[in-house]
Amino acid sequence: MKKIIGITLGDPAGIGPEIILKALHGFPEIYNHCTPIVFGHAEILTFVARKLSLPVTIRFMDDFSQVETIAKGDVACLFSESGMDIPVPGEISARCGKLSYRYLTAAVQAAMEGRIRALVTAPIHKAAWRKAEVPYLDHTGALRELTGSTRSMTMFQTGRLRIFFYSRHVPLGRVPETLTTEKLLNTIGECVDYLRQLGLSRPRLAVAALNPHAGDQGLLGSEEQEIIEPAIMRAQKAGLRVAGPVPADAVFFRAANGDFDGVLSLYHDQGHIAAKTLDFYGTVSFTLGLPFLRTSVDHGTAMDIAGKNKADPRGMVNAILAAAEFAR
Repeated sequence: MKKIIGITLGDPAGIGPEIILKALHGFPEIYNHCTPIVFGHAEILTFVARKLSLPVTIRFMDDFSQVETIAKGDVACLFSESGMDIPVPGEISARCGKLSYRYLTAAVQAAMEGRIRALVTAPIHKAAWRKAEVPYLDHTGALRELTGSTRSMTMFQTGRLRIFFYSRHVPLGRVPETLTTEKLLNTIGECVDYLRQLGLSRPRLAVAALNPHAGDQGLLGSEEQEIIEPAIMRAQKAGLRVAGPVPADAVFFRAANGDFDGVLSLYHDQGHIAAKTLDFYGTVSFTLGLPFLRTSVDHGTAMDIAGKNKADPRGMVNAILAAAEFAR
């Protein structure tokens, strides 16, 4: 039987339902690689399918025993509620925050029980989670806590370019104070481990510089000389193939052209801009270090276009195919 891949609906007022339906309806090759199951309400999917004029079959399943009956093109889901009020597209609400969190927790439980091989997440809205008093800022923090994982890391992949993140949702002004040699050294080791898990036997990792021109020998910042270079030297002495700090205006181009197997970005936008400029819809976000693989689109809920039939499903397609390919 093909790998069963779970897909969370994300915030039901965002573009999650739309990109999932468009992906499963418009790209039937997905079913050649896996059996997708949506953790979301059949009523919401039916409403969105009608709004988009998509002739899809929405199938509510009571449990996983019905998986083998899913036909190619069916959109199978695990939630149903008679008389459900459909969320208003584009509206940020506590109710939608609660629903998206409910879908996530159910999917995590299924993954931990081995019922699904990997998890694909549609975007949640952080403000909706806050309104719903969800005790986590984002997917990554929630997944780490819900699985009891001591570590996890985000990696973006687009084409040959793989980007890891030393820090993510940290204000730019606070990034330098988070940098320590020990933490950076540990992060480098984790990146190399994850690249090996993805099938690279002797991975080559580059560490992006923090400051322009990698600090220009201290003229434009001291972090490279005082923190980053010592960590890289220690990693090299331990036998790891690590280069850097490489100026950020060159390192991603070089990695995309094969000089490195991965890049460690030091902060959120440094890596996001590179990946999304290269291929916005082709970029897949991996969460590594969990008991199961999680992939995601690299964009948000796009509330401004929710319900308007403008969302592009290619990111969701790539996230599902990546989950099917790399799930262990």
